[in-house]
Amino acid sequence: MLEIDDLQVHLAADAGLVKALDGLALTLSRGETFALVGESGCGKSMTALALMRLLPENGRYAGGAVRLEGQSLLDLPEGRMREVRGGRVAMIFQEPSTSLNPVMCVGDQIVEAIEAHTPLRGKAARARALDWLRRVGIPAPERRIDDYPFHLSGGQKQRVMIAIALAAEPDYLIADEPTTALDVTIQAQILDLIRDLQRERQLGVLLITHDLAVVSGMAHRVALMYAGQIIEMAPAAEFFARPRHPYARLLLQALPDAARRGEPLAAIPGTVPPLWLRFEGCRFAPRCDRALTTCAVMPPRLTNEGPQHQVRCLLYSQPGEAPAPITAEPRRVSTPEVRPAGAGQGGDPLLDVRDLRVRFKLKTAWLHCGPRHFDAVDGISFQLAAGRTLALVGESGCGKTTSGKAIVQLLRRQAEISGQALFEGQDLFALRGEALLQARRRVQIIFQDPFASLNPRLRVAEVLEEGLMALRPELDAGQRQARLLRLVEQVGLRRDALERWPHEFSGGQRQRIAIARALAVEPRLIVCDEPTSALDVSVQAQILNLLRDLQREQGLAYLFITHNIGVVDFIADEVAVMQAGRIVEQGSRDQVLTRPREDFTKALLAAVPRWRHG
Repeated sequence: MLEIDDLQVHLAADAGLVKALDGLALTLSRGETFALVGESGCGKSMTALALMRLLPENGRYAGGAVRLEGQSLLDLPEGRMREVRGGRVAMIFQEPSTSLNPVMCVGDQIVEAIEAHTPLRGKAARARALDWLRRVGIPAPERRIDDYPFHLSGGQKQRVMIAIALAAEPDYLIADEPTTALDVTIQAQILDLIRDLQRERQLGVLLITHDLAVVSGMAHRVALMYAGQIIEMAPAAEFFARPRHPYARLLLQALPDAARRGEPLAAIPGTVPPLWLRFEGCRFAPRCDRALTTCAVMPPRLTNEGPQHQVRCLLYSQPGEAPAPITAEPRRVSTPEVRPAGAGQGGDPLLDVRDLRVRFKLKTAWLHCGPRHFDAVDGISFQLAAGRTLALVGESGCGKTTSGKAIVQLLRRQAEISGQALFEGQDLFALRGEALLQARRRVQIIFQDPFASLNPRLRVAEVLEEGLMALRPELDAGQRQARLLRLVEQVGLRRDALERWPHEFSGGQRQRIAIARALAVEPRLIVCDEPTSALDVSVQAQILNLLRDLQREQGLAYLFITHNIGVVDFIADEVAVMQAGRIVEQGSRDQVLTRPREDFTKALLAAVPRWRHG
């Protein structure tokens, strides 16, 4: 058993002492999947780092214990702890771009883990690495084993991280958002692989994720975290059928799907409070729609509300108070009327992509005759009208992100691009100089990896203001400041976020900063490359509501690149399905998602995890 007992983790910060984990207690048994869910910034990833003794330099253990089968991990010397990491307890990190060594081939990184924790060496270790690349679904593993991380897509890098974690066949696996960057078919393959390993080796899995559909299908037990504490813990079936805490109820009502299309999602107002505050009552009370007068002054305890079901809420511990009804209607945010379904369909398209091709040169041996090429995008065409959303879906590596980057002119030096991308009648591929600068104001992109796209040497205010100064020079300093304050509130961040650095935020919070940067210059078209993949469901609901509101108010068009079919069902007007650089099926959302014609589309939809909510 892997056990955390009353764990306290403190971080030294400029604002004060941050109590990142405050009295955390949980156990993970061999063969069990324990899911840890909650909003970005609530302490999920810090729990994983604390288990592995990988706290940041400003962090320290202020109390409690971490035990592996009775042995205290906090008391082990670092040399012994290195044997535990990877060998007994492995971890899949949230951001593969920052976890993989950029100057080592991916195969060498897997071999390194195998040789450190198993008897295999040399060719035998490389053969094992090749086998793991194959098992996690890397295409052409014989060729990709010698690639560097920058050669791989975001989803492929995530699969390499999974291969590194599983290669030594550990007893316990800490999976921090292991399927965030993966398309649904590879996600299903990875989850099946983890299940198989559980059966073969009694692998214990601590699953940290915001995908409640994955939790519903994988987890035996679920713990919901908020502001450094566990506020509800229960068997998975019980949690989804009868959630007790108001926060849990609101989370489940924030999930996007076709049934909620045309109305705002039940986004939870506000954000997780900063953990340097001194809390007197319930930490969720300021955002709770069932708060009592005593919630502001009396901290709730974790109490038993059924077999193996615990909840931290005064609605259950206060005598004479009735629990919040789980079937109550969710609180809706105030939004304008939904635009008619046909809005934006008339007239010329805002974006008209014709026979787009993107070709990359591949490295070759010096004796090889003639250049070798890789056609990442092989002749795709589509149209997108103002005020409409086209979802581009497909497996990782099929060319979705490459298509988006080519349209916004970010691949001119790396690839050969042909075809046309007509935006408001102008071919974006033909623009240069001032004309291209003006086009960039009207066409923006939200990148898939927020950490890699944010300058680590700039504070958030500087990151957001940089685009305004370059593309909106008519705004003075006061107007820019007012816009920055409005932007951070729009994407669900506190105002103090403007003075902080990108590394001080969680993955989901960094994604919100990236979205704010794209919105800053008020574009007409936004290429959204997995804009909600790193977000928990409550923040995802805020962002999807925000994108829909901006689309209605400003007539924005979205090229929405995603693998989340629930999000596609909620936000898309049209859907294009890509496979190996080509569009294999295209049509209205209803046509593609409910009446697919191509076998590939049918297989893609069949792999989507379904939320079992009762």
